[in-house]
Amino acid sequence: MLTRKEKQELVDKLAQKLKGVKSAVFADYKSLKVSQLKELRRLLKGVETEFKVAKKTLIDLALKKAGVKDVSAKNMSGQIALALSFKDEVSAAKAIDKFSKKNEGLKIVGALLDGKFLDEAQAKALARVPGREQSLGKLVGTLNAPLSGLVSVLGGNLRSLVFVLSVIKK
Repeated sequence: MLTRKEKQELVDKLAQKLKGVKSAVFADYKSLKVSQLKELRRLLKGVETEFKVAKKTLIDLALKKAGVKDVSAKNMSGQIALALSFKDEVSAAKAIDKFSKKNEGLKIVGALLDGKFLDEAQAKALARVPGREQSLGKLVGTLNAPLSGLVSVLGGNLRSLVFVLSVIKK
């Protein structure tokens, strides 16, 4: 059992992390084994995400202290843990969703994005959003397309000129 002081410290630390987080995913980890939890923590650490397990009451106190309204862990089913992403908005949701496909004991039950609560369906949709690197790659490709088209058109005119000159020479 945690003492009252330890619980208060836990709430303070969790509230501080919730204030600086890009997104947080609420997950039900009820039927995961310890080995699966370790594997999940390793996976999340690779995407700069922390996995915090606490009682629902303590999570609610931390959410309230962080200024997040209209969210209650007590209303969520199962044992709730938080995946806190400091890198980008979708990495935690993607990692939890990927892990839950292999392990049925883990379920996404909601998420926090910009201080707003997303239900289960919206959190799973967040997991399907392309990541930062993929989005930047698409942007670069989109910006590059008109330039490569222009180069191709200009090159086509030169090719046509060379073809006409070679026909005239013959």
